[in-house]
Amino acid sequence: MEKDTGQPSTLEAVEPFAVEVSEGNAFRGEILPSWRPVDDGELARALGELIDPAGSETVHWGRNYLYRTLFPSPAVTGGGEAVEVVVKQFRNESRRQRAERRWKGSKAERSWRAAWAFLEAGVATPQPVLLAESERPDGPSYFVCRHLADTVEARYFFRALNEGTAAEGFPSIDPQRLLAALGRTLRRMHDAGIRHRDMSSGNVLIEERDNKNPSGEDPTLWIIDLNRARVGKPPGKAQRSRDLCRLMIFRPQDQETFLTGYWGREPSAAERRLYLTYQRAFLAKNRTKNAVRQRTRGIVQWLRDLVLPRSAHAHIPAADPAAETREKVVWDHLSDQPHQHAGKLEKLGARLGDFPQHAAEARTAATVLPAARKRYRELVRELYHQPVEWPGAGVCLRPWPAAPEALLAAVRDLAVRRVLLRLHPWQEDHSEELALARALAEEGYDLTFSLPQNRELVRDPERWRNAIERIAEQFGPYGRSFQIGQAINRSKWGVWNLREFYRLAEIAAAILRRRPGVEVVGPGVIDFEIHATAAALNWRHTDLAFDALASLLYVDRRGAPENRQIGFDTAGKVTFLKALAETARNCRGRSWVTEVNWPLWEGPHSPAGRGVSVDEETQANFLSRYFLLAFGTGWVERIYWWQLIARGYGLVSPESGRLRRRPSFEALAFLERHLRGGRLLGPLPAADPACLLRYESGSGTSGIIAWSKDGESEVALPAAVVSAMDRGGKPLQLGRGKISLGPSPVFLAVEE
Repeated sequence: MEKDTGQPSTLEAVEPFAVEVSEGNAFRGEILPSWRPVDDGELARALGELIDPAGSETVHWGRNYLYRTLFPSPAVTGGGEAVEVVVKQFRNESRRQRAERRWKGSKAERSWRAAWAFLEAGVATPQPVLLAESERPDGPSYFVCRHLADTVEARYFFRALNEGTAAEGFPSIDPQRLLAALGRTLRRMHDAGIRHRDMSSGNVLIEERDNKNPSGEDPTLWIIDLNRARVGKPPGKAQRSRDLCRLMIFRPQDQETFLTGYWGREPSAAERRLYLTYQRAFLAKNRTKNAVRQRTRGIVQWLRDLVLPRSAHAHIPAADPAAETREKVVWDHLSDQPHQHAGKLEKLGARLGDFPQHAAEARTAATVLPAARKRYRELVRELYHQPVEWPGAGVCLRPWPAAPEALLAAVRDLAVRRVLLRLHPWQEDHSEELALARALAEEGYDLTFSLPQNRELVRDPERWRNAIERIAEQFGPYGRSFQIGQAINRSKWGVWNLREFYRLAEIAAAILRRRPGVEVVGPGVIDFEIHATAAALNWRHTDLAFDALASLLYVDRRGAPENRQIGFDTAGKVTFLKALAETARNCRGRSWVTEVNWPLWEGPHSPAGRGVSVDEETQANFLSRYFLLAFGTGWVERIYWWQLIARGYGLVSPESGRLRRRPSFEALAFLERHLRGGRLLGPLPAADPACLLRYESGSGTSGIIAWSKDGESEVALPAAVVSAMDRGGKPLQLGRGKISLGPSPVFLAVEE
């Protein structure tokens, strides 16, 4: 069977199209005839699925967003199966982008035209499949090409080549043959009158196969990221060198091989000098640009956010142009939360309108914080004096209609016994949530229900009342705990002051407490904003008292859970929250954390942006350490991870019809199995950055949980190690004496 190279056997004539994907969401563009569905209705449906990244896998998350998904067209294969493609999404929101789109075509259109020019020149690039342009001037554009499996970006190979480790890291690639082949490929591109203009090593793909074949065949290379390319007459030597100098080829012998391949002969002294001059200038420009960006990025972004409306990912719907500031909120179905379109100045104007209310809240916080601070110091002195029974981790859920049984199976395997099910009171139909609650209750799970608000319900308390009446009747038999309030210190969740929040909270609490034994927790302040929590827990214009303080204690913006914010690490934060709960007017002294996670590098699915996102391994490490540090204080009764199944932050990732369990899933499952029935006994002295935590497992084994919060660290343990396990419970082999620790916790069984 002939190998699929990802390119058409002939250059096909493309077909134009114009379809409406949804009301007011029309697209025009071009598509390969062999990929076009049978009619415009099918094309509109397929395009709607293609441009919605809900079921996609992130390839690159930067200025533009690239994701991998399936093209739902049977025309390609002659059968019913879909084909994997890469979608590059370009936004056209700024004035400059809209002007460029009018005069030069969008970046998607330029990518499309350049791709065909590359193929006509005999230069390999992934097969272009579809170009789609929103009919709105500020709407997104999409360039779609076929996905190339089993390829690697040349940047990783060149990095290893420059470090002298290419033979170990890429044993199937012959460096000299690849460098020469790359030179010949780029010469062919230039001779065809094409300048790439962004010819970095990340824009060259290498096929991962044995490139040391004896036949002399060149390695297979593809050139990608073509939106900056220019097609015209063949460039001069200076323009050629400007393209070539961006590649990460630094060793003199490798540069010589590459340039010889490019020129088809040994380069002249002038050609070599021109190339090196441009390379040095390019590297110097990058160093300067990066240094300036690092120093000014925060200020520039703050000023931009202050003056300009908030930018949104392309999938997020626009707000009603006639909406006032408090109403400019829409739902983001990828991150499962609201998106606030109002900018900082607009929100400030609305806040100033509520100034008397906010002044009263500030006075309340200032009045009660000294007592909370005093109680905090007392709690700090009491830390680690007594063993802490492992209270049991929890997980947050939303229904997963695509595979409800798979969701239940994942909950069982996670081994937690506490589940928080978020309900959406603005929905009329809760049949999916009800079926899930019933199934979980039948299996004996301890259920808590979260009742977030939105702006419509804040403005219409009677609708809120009716919604809570239905929820109490439907879900009351399956769980006794309800959280009222969701991120009440974030305007996107609809609350702008405490008067608005308590009007809803009093209604909900009165209805829910009709059933004996119900616990009401709140108010759901997000992040460690002690002034907001202090004001909410001591508001004097209510008789409502929460049975426990519920906090959405995200610490992701600080990185590792050991990092400090205004002097508090995770242990310090949960201790201060306990102090607030114990000294509060409107709380009975207990403390829960009802949401926490670390967002992942997965594009618009990530709820907190690129700056605080991490990889999956780091997420798993931070999860383990957060639960251990927070529960180890003894001051927090419950911690729930938000949530089980979600791209961008979940313990399980939905991918192409299956649910893949991330490392964080295994980490939490092991914590729960290993420590259920066990005790946390407090930290041992250790030199920073090492962390040593004594514990007893559920089976009674004495041990130490150890990690290094910042890089590698060698420590000597106070007892002989009997056995060791990694973060997920797999056995480890450790040498005698000192052990080397990293960011992933290890569980050491030690002699008494």
